[in-house]
Amino acid sequence: MLKVARLNELEIGEKGKVIKVNGKGEINRRIRDMGIVPGALIEVETKATLGDPIEIKVKGYHLTLRSSEAAGIDIEKTE
Repeated sequence: MLKVARLNELEIGEKGKVIKVNGKGEINRRIRDMGIVPGALIEVETKATLGDPIEIKVKGYHLTLRSSEAAGIDIEKTE
């Protein structure tokens, strides 16, 4: 059974595989340019106190996303 969530809903240490990047225009292109594409594995490393920004690890790189950007990324949670 798939456990689907938005990237901004994952807790620190949780991992998942990108299913879909929702969004339009420049933000969508920027996210894809950072390597956040369907099939990529992501791990949430840290979150700011109020949940914004979120630091993730994808393809060996450490990236920081705004919570609003992360909300547009569908993730299949993995154990």
